[in-house]
This record gives sequence, C-alpha cells and structure tokens, in this order.
Amino acid sequence: MKQTANDIFNAIKNDPDNAEFTAAGIDPLYHFERDATILIVSQAPSRSAQAANTYWRDASGDRLRAWMGVTSDEFYNAGKIAVVPLDFYYPGKGKSGDLPPRKGFAEKWHAPLLALMPHVQLTLLIGMYAVKYYLPNREKTLTETVRHYADYAPYMPLVHPSPLNYGWLHKNPWFAADVLPDLQQQVRTLL
Repeated sequence: MKQTANDIFNAIKNDPDNAEFTAAGIDPLYHFERDATILIVSQAPSRSAQAANTYWRDASGDRLRAWMGVTSDEFYNAGKIAVVPLDFYYPGKGKSGDLPPRKGFAEKWHAPLLALMPHVQLTLLIGMYAVKYYLPNREKTLTETVRHYADYAPYMPLVHPSPLNYGWLHKNPWFAADVLPDLQQQVRTLL
C-alpha cells in the first residue's frame, strides 16, 4: 500500500530516533506540495525556524527568495515549491555554528516524500551538506561545483544564502552575474 504524505509525517514523528523532539512537542519541519515543480534541499531548520515552525522566514530566507526572484507570497503559497531539508529538526549548536544534519535521516525519509512529488523538475541544493548528499560526483570545492552548476541539472547547487556568506558573494561576482539570472529564469518558468 502506498504511503500518503500524512502517513509519512506521522511515521517521522513516531520514529524512535525523533522521540526527544516529539516528546517536546516539536513537529518535523519541511513543506510537502504534491504539485511541486521546485524542491529546496538544505541542511536542517535553524533554531528560530524550529521555534516558529516556519521554514526560511529569516534573513537567509529573504536572500534565497531574492535569488529565486520570487515574492514571499509566491514562495509560501504558489503550491509549486517544496522544502525538504536533510534533517527536519534543529540539530543543535556546535563549536563553530549549528551541528550537521543527523546521519541516516535523509536516507530514511527523502525517498518516500519525493515519490509523492512526481512533478519536481528543479532541485536547489543549498549548501555543502545538500550538495554532498545529492551530488557524489561533484567538483572538489563548493565554489567550483556552483560555478559548474549547469553540469548538474536538474539539480542546482548553491551556497547558503546566509548573511555570513557576504564575503564569498563579494569574491565570486560571477555568481550574481551568471548563476542567479539562470536560476530566476528556471524558477519563473516552473511557477
């Protein structure tokens, strides 16, 4: 019997690996759209996203929407954009930022969710963790992988839109000149 989106959501909540979150009343944070044509894969929700139970509603989200060329209303309400991070829960704080997504989480939950979204034509891979997971034959660095983004279609590797990446954006003007116009055109076509 084929699982429904609701079956998968409940299975994630009831997974023993997520018991600590479920006991604390924290739901898995992702966004499923049956008719999605665009999928966003990132690391994991931030602490603030998890607390607000809303994905990408921060400075990084503002920048991501600008990169995509969409309004907040289009991003959240178009019915064409799904968000499936590598982990649906905030992983905690590490020595130099947030901890990485838990190992094995994406392997367990991405395939059943993606099977319910057969119309996805563009997958944005946000940051190194998503790029490593979905592009095993990538370039040696994230910068070079992003520079050669066209080689990975229908995946589009991107750096994280965090304000902390201002230096990277300043050092790599080709990203705004070459990558973003193509991204915006693809997004507009798929919306």
